[in-house]
Amino acid sequence: MQIIIAPAKKMITDDANFLPLHTPLYLNYTEQIFQALQNLTYDEAQKLWHTSDKLTQENYQNLQNMDLQQPLTPAILSYSGIQYQYMAPNVLSEAALNYLQKTLWILSGFYGALRPFDGIVPYRLEMGSHLPVAGAKNLYKFWGDRLYQAVRNQGPIINLASKEYAKTITPYLQDDDQFIDIIFAHLINGQLKTKATLAKIARGEMVRFIVENSLTTVAQLKQFQSETYTFDADRSDSQRLVFIGK
Repeated sequence: MQIIIAPAKKMITDDANFLPLHTPLYLNYTEQIFQALQNLTYDEAQKLWHTSDKLTQENYQNLQNMDLQQPLTPAILSYSGIQYQYMAPNVLSEAALNYLQKTLWILSGFYGALRPFDGIVPYRLEMGSHLPVAGAKNLYKFWGDRLYQAVRNQGPIINLASKEYAKTITPYLQDDDQFIDIIFAHLINGQLKTKATLAKIARGEMVRFIVENSLTTVAQLKQFQSETYTFDADRSDSQRLVFIGK
């Protein structure tokens, strides 16, 4: 089983809890993206990031001073959005952390595919950003099937990522791949509607549920329950598991 999740915009540097264990798989490609970003003018960067003047100034300055080699933080601790907070890696047991390292992939516009304990630095770049790199018109074209190649052939792929990031995998799926969408939604006027913040919380909780219990099969995921969501067998099928909000 391999789990894919999206990164978070909010990032921190944390050298107090865990040390990085590995170098990102596609760091040589990250260096090409880094060069493309550093070549941007201030106005081009602001247009790319869709940020206010204050945020642009802060991030543009950080970009000029960025060093891909330091200070490094394990990816699972560097991202600090809601999903990551509810994953709560700081309180996981050693066994759960080891299983997390084996099963989780963080999909990133800047780094490609990250394992939890790959060492990274804070950056600002979304996969959907229109950044030309090395002759490719955007990051989807630049990365191609590399993210898929990282996660394939290791059992079912459990999709806990947003559509923006899942699109780095789905165009390349083969007939023998098992790709399972996890849907957290509320039933509103007969339609399934996703509440973004609640869904992010549930995704983090599900990752924690998987690694704390060393789950290995899709069927076991149906046991997941939270304060908000429960499994709905009637709306689920062989390609998606649907959890309905209370």
